[in-house]
Formats: sequence, C-alpha cells, structure tokens
Amino acid sequence: MLEISGITATLAQGRGPHSCLAVGLRDVVRLLRVLPHEIASIELHRKSIDARHKDHVHFILSIRLQLIDTLDEERVLARVPAADKHRVRQVRANELSFPTPIPHGSMKRPVVVGAGCAGLFAALALAEAGLEPLLIERGDDARRRSQAVAHFEQTGELDCESNIQFGLGGAGTFSDGKLTTGTKNPAHRLILDTFVEAGAPRDILWDAKPHIGSDILPTVVEHIVDRIRMRGGEVRFRTKLVDIERSQGTSGDIVGVTVEHTSDSTASTERIPCDHVILACGHSARDVFFLLAQRGFALERKTFAMGVRIEHPQADINRAQYGHAADAPALGAAPYKLVHHLKDGRSLFTFCMCPGGTVVAATSEPHAVVTNGASLNARDGSNANAALLVNVHPTDLAGDSPLAGIELQRTCERGAYQLGGGAYRAPAQLLEDFMHHVPSTGCGDVVPTYPLGVTWTSLDDALPPYVIDTMRRCLPHLDRKLHGFMRPDAVLTGVESRSSSPVTIVRDRSCSALDASGLFPCGEGAGYAGGIMSAATDGIRCAQALINTLAG
Repeated sequence: MLEISGITATLAQGRGPHSCLAVGLRDVVRLLRVLPHEIASIELHRKSIDARHKDHVHFILSIRLQLIDTLDEERVLARVPAADKHRVRQVRANELSFPTPIPHGSMKRPVVVGAGCAGLFAALALAEAGLEPLLIERGDDARRRSQAVAHFEQTGELDCESNIQFGLGGAGTFSDGKLTTGTKNPAHRLILDTFVEAGAPRDILWDAKPHIGSDILPTVVEHIVDRIRMRGGEVRFRTKLVDIERSQGTSGDIVGVTVEHTSDSTASTERIPCDHVILACGHSARDVFFLLAQRGFALERKTFAMGVRIEHPQADINRAQYGHAADAPALGAAPYKLVHHLKDGRSLFTFCMCPGGTVVAATSEPHAVVTNGASLNARDGSNANAALLVNVHPTDLAGDSPLAGIELQRTCERGAYQLGGGAYRAPAQLLEDFMHHVPSTGCGDVVPTYPLGVTWTSLDDALPPYVIDTMRRCLPHLDRKLHGFMRPDAVLTGVESRSSSPVTIVRDRSCSALDASGLFPCGEGAGYAGGIMSAATDGIRCAQALINTLAG
C-alpha cells in the first residue's frame, strides 16, 4: 500500500469525501505516473485544515491506495520526481483486531465495572474472545440516562446514580465526543471502525480532529452494548459496585464482588463470585476510591486540573482562526487549543474545547456545582466554550492521604454551589471583571449557556488562590495566541473540577493491580487515560492482559 501526503485542496474541493478523492486521484496519477485503471483501490486517509495563512485557508489531504497486482510498488516509487519523494511512502497495514475466541474451560466469567468507553471496549474485547463477560454500570442505559439529565436541567432534581458522569457511555457521552489523541496506537483504527459500525459518522475515519457529538453518541454506545450481548456478554444497569472480596493470605487474589441493584425503589445486594475484574469506574466514582483505600489497594495521588469554563461567541473564534474564510461551509465551527507556561512552573491551558457547544451541569453529588462542555455533531450553537485549567500537583495538597485531591474537588464544588446561591446555579463572572477583581452583576453580549442558570459574582473564592492567580497571569498570553480571547464580556463559569482523576490505582506492567491478582484498574478513573480514545485503548489493553493470564 502507498500513501501520498501533502495534497492541497481548496475549500470547495474539500467539502466532501468524493471531491477530496477526485483531487487526490489527480495527484496520484501525476506523481506515480500511473493510469486510473491501474489503481485497485483508493481511500481518503486524513483530512486537515491549514489555516496558518488567513488569506489562503485550505485543506491538506493524505490518500492511501493499492495498485493492481501487475505493478511493482518499488518500481512505481522510483518514478516519483525527486522533489516529491518525501510525500510518497510505502505503508503496511498495522491493523489490530479484537481477540478471537479462546478456550477457557469452566472459569468464572470476568466482571467489568463501568460502562464508559474503557469498560465498553474491555467488555467488547472479552466478549469477542468468547469469555461472556458481565458488564455492570451504576447508571442507566442511554435513553433513561438522557431523561435523567434533561430532568435535572429542567427541575434541579439530581439523580446521583444517573447523570452526566454516570450511565452508559460514561462522561464522554455528554460531551463533544472528540476522538483526538496525542498518542499513536494500532487500536485507534479498530476503535474508530467500531464506532462507525455502531452508527458514528464515517468522516471520523479521516478527519484530523474527529468528533461524534452528544446527539449521536448515546445511540452509538447502545449499539456497542447490543454487540456485547450478541457475543454472549451480559450488561446490567443500575448495578453499583459496593465491595471487592479478596482471598485470605498474602496473595490477595480477587474472589468476588458485591453489587447493589438500585433499579427498584428498594435497593438489594448480590455477591458475584469472580476471579477477574476490570475496574473501569470513571474519575467521578469517588465511593470506589474510598472502598479501595479501605480494602488496602495501592493508591497514589496524581496531578489533575481545576478551573472554569470560558465562553465566547463562536463567530469570534471562527474569524480569529480562519480570517475571511470564517463563513465557508466546508470549515464548520473552529476549535482552538491554547497553553501558556509561567517561569515558576505553573501553566494555564484549555481543554475539551467545544465549538458551537454549551456548558453543562455535570455534578454527580448533591449540593455541588460542576461544569463541563458538550456540543452536538453539527456544532451549530452560538457560543464556543472550553475548560480553562491549571494543574494541581500532589505537592499542592495537604496531608499525605492519596484521596486528598478528591477532598479538594469536593470543597470547591460545594463552595461553587454556595456561591451560586443554591438550586445548582453556577457562579459566573465576566472576564474583564475577573481580571480587575470586580464582582460581576450581569452579562454582556455573550449569554451563558449553563442550563440551570448562573449567579453573577466573583470567582476568587471558588478555587485555590494559586489557580486564580495563574489564570490572571496567563490569560493575556493566551490572547496573544488567539486574538480576541480576552474579550471583556467573555463568560467564566465555575467550577471545572472533573477533567481527570486525582487518583492513580497503581498497577504493574501487566495491567494488574499491585498485590491483587485478578484486578485490572482501567481507564480515566484509574489514572491511565485522558479521553475517549485513550480510555477505549486502555480498555482493550486491559482485556488483552486478562486474556494473557488465562493463556499463561
């Protein structure tokens, strides 16, 4: 297979995959000096936006193709002009597949805890291997979960087990559904293909910054659950992990879990014997972290981040990123990603930027305010929003408890609830007022999208002083990188506290928890992922590690 990169397409040429392929085919014929009928297959591999020069915004494409059998790739490569040789290379498909069924005798079925992306892909990999896993999720399926979220936004009545953090698909389901990742792994294509087979748009296969959207993701994850069940797995909702049982003695092997069923008005418990547990509980399953500490599992503090959500008019971001091409239909809503590092080691960065999206109410605990961002597949909302975050290091925390980060999160979330005046209203402040230490009294032209309403105030008491100070010192530098970022009436809404887990559940190189054979900490909650793609990848990794223990 050959790959040709650096193909330029105008905004008109790059609107759809077919027009992109037409542009790519012309480049292929010219560079390789082949005829169209000598190409056995051709596909769009990657499509990105080049907006470095605002007067010439365009697309950059990569194409992959197979030649007919009578043509030798090496000889064809030799024809490529010297000036273009760096754009053409041979590639070998390094495709990963799910495990094929393996013999497993009379072993107890493995249990997967948590149906976020890590747990879903772990359970799917185990199901494909014929191990008939049991996947348990404390929250609801996609339909009931969507109803619970809508009910909370309309009434302020929170379901602590089914919300934006808990339920099928995990926290990623009610987000932008971004599938970007800073790492390369053969599992990524497998994950994308799985999403497409489950109903995600095909453009995630080639878009350089792919996303699905919170309107499509619920259906996608429901279809993945259907596939797990078709392969012999079982999926139970409203089933919460409440205990992990270990064998007596020094080995500490896993011998069972206890779960609580909360689907009825009266909760009931059940003990499930098992030898293998993949623990993909998510970063907000704080009760699980306290359970692990009580049961003597190895936990460590890890760096996490806290801050606020910032909202601008999406049209402003489009103009800043794309100049005169801002309204071109082919471009859509513009994203951004910003960071500034101070000399004292502190940094401010944007995270989970949602073009054309909304700020959502993401608490999972009563009398607490947590913000996050989400957008639909079309990204056609009037505002852009992003998390504006500062890292919190283990050395910033008091005491020596590995759970100190959770306590800090809770303190800030409950403080935000009080600043908001109760009823899950969020504290908010205009950017100019924030920079001048002045409480806000109302909004400007940027209307906040947080669904339960905001209370205009000062955010100084919502977060630790070093977070607030770092934000004030860094914001002018972000404005230099993205003109207009310091718009005076941009809205800051607090608090954003759940971007990552403050705890690592320590595991060894085989993905097994220390001194606890049979337990595989997995995904964001365990401290080993940071988004949908990395979580799904870690789910597959842990499933394979579990399978390896059966073979060895």
